[in-house]
Amino acid sequence: MAPEPGSTGRGRLPVVVVGAGPYGLSTATWLRAAGVTARVFGEPMESWRTHMPDGMFLKSVPTASSISTPDGGHRFADFRTARGRRPVGDTYPIPVDEFIAYGDWFQEHRVPEVEQTAVRDVRAADGGFGVTLDSGEEITAGSVVIASGLVPYAYRPPGLAPLFPAGLASHPCDHADLSPFAGRRVAVVGAGQSALESAALLHEAGAHPTVIARTGSLLFGVPPEADRPSSRSRATRLLKPASPLGPGWSHAAVSRGAGAYRRLPLPVRNHFLRTVLGPSGAWWLRDRVDGRFPVMCGHRVASARQENGDGTIRLEVADTAGGTELVDTDHILTATGYRVDVDRLSLLEPTLRQAVRTLPGGAPELSPGLESSVPGLYFTSLAAAPTFGPVLRFVCGTDFAARRVAGSVAGGPR
Repeated sequence: MAPEPGSTGRGRLPVVVVGAGPYGLSTATWLRAAGVTARVFGEPMESWRTHMPDGMFLKSVPTASSISTPDGGHRFADFRTARGRRPVGDTYPIPVDEFIAYGDWFQEHRVPEVEQTAVRDVRAADGGFGVTLDSGEEITAGSVVIASGLVPYAYRPPGLAPLFPAGLASHPCDHADLSPFAGRRVAVVGAGQSALESAALLHEAGAHPTVIARTGSLLFGVPPEADRPSSRSRATRLLKPASPLGPGWSHAAVSRGAGAYRRLPLPVRNHFLRTVLGPSGAWWLRDRVDGRFPVMCGHRVASARQENGDGTIRLEVADTAGGTELVDTDHILTATGYRVDVDRLSLLEPTLRQAVRTLPGGAPELSPGLESSVPGLYFTSLAAAPTFGPVLRFVCGTDFAARRVAGSVAGGPR
């Protein structure tokens, strides 16, 4: 008798999915549709719930914020209908707590088998993988899909390293609530969505933020020309085709051509990864930023030291002309994004980490099916963005990623 799709044929579990956020949940639905048995581990939507401050909104528009399934069901719009809420278009910013509720609803209906325990470590074992759970259970699997999200890759500038253990500096993902900063001075480093929205939330919570940004000016998106892409005029659609990442040919190319993106020369891939949807705020954020608090554009933090006595941190801030000035603050929020580096993924046993072939910078080099150089070890979500492009940073990328992973795993026994 032929083995079922995805079976190892050696009495072990075909697949373990690590993570129960949008990418892990979507992958589970596609694996099931392909006839592959999988166990899925993690607290549903945990990173969204515990590593994103209250009051945040998604940068993605509603039509690009649905978790992919093989049958196209259980979209964000379906969730709103099920909850008795009115339909919304793309001028509606999605509150993060509503998206978390959508993810929970999706999990309950599409992946009820999620096991709410963490994976402690993954190691190579007998041609497959040994997986240890926090519960102490030991299992073996032919394949492992790493869908652990953003948090392991939070970038904290090395120059500020001594300040993090002392609680004087942090990354936005370290906070589920920014209100404890009320009354305090906070230097927010960065010019992207995370930096600008964090600064707005700090200001609205009664803190005193100052944004320090390398960019010459702050950039914001423009409001959608119509509530739904299909409502745009034909001429506008030709000049700026709609895409999940927003209107424009470059956005459309990288969001619809993730498979082809992998074939581009590495310098070109890196360029698009930096510049397509580069540092900027969503259109609805401008009114909460402009004129609300100090913004130092064209500046970078050259040094930081803690002053004796009152705990003040003194920053030396350099401008593009070579000048410097001093800024005193009580805390530094480094909204400096995420940098994928397999070496920072502590749940992978060191020998296994070292066996993963990486791109310059540490991101895994992936096959068309999102498989690493270690047979059976897959990476999805942000870890796949250096290979397949910016679309893997967003929820809309679940369709490409989950479809490809499931197809590769179902291709046969290893």
